[in-house]
Amino acid sequence: MKRLLAALLLSSVAAVAHAEISQKFGNLEIHYNALTTDELLPEVARAYKIERSKTRGMVTVSVLKKNKVGAPTPVPAKLTIYATNLTQQLSNITMREIKEGTAIYYLGEFRVTPPDTLKFTATVEVASPNVYADQIEWMHRH
Repeated sequence: MKRLLAALLLSSVAAVAHAEISQKFGNLEIHYNALTTDELLPEVARAYKIERSKTRGMVTVSVLKKNKVGAPTPVPAKLTIYATNLTQQLSNITMREIKEGTAIYYLGEFRVTPPDTLKFTATVEVASPNVYADQIEWMHRH
């Protein structure tokens, strides 16, 4: 059942893949996306206890590291994410870790007042074997 929910979440997010972005930092690959929660399928929102609304946003992040054979593998990370609107109002987005099978990803929710453009700033820290941290920024119009 959890694999089905993960697949539904990913397909729901893929439906709005126009906003999905990934960046590579050495052997790490970070995938991230932002969307309004009304774009989620109702069963996905229910499963993850997310309120579907045009005034609620969601950020998804996953961090992959190449394993010994070069295949991307999910790794745990410490994330700090802030959103800033065009009037420079800053809000912290609390992220929660979701583990399903071998998948690891992070979800965070925030309020949004459409039409609004938000700038997201994320610090991603991965410890394996040394602590590696980098910062990514992206804009999203809701």
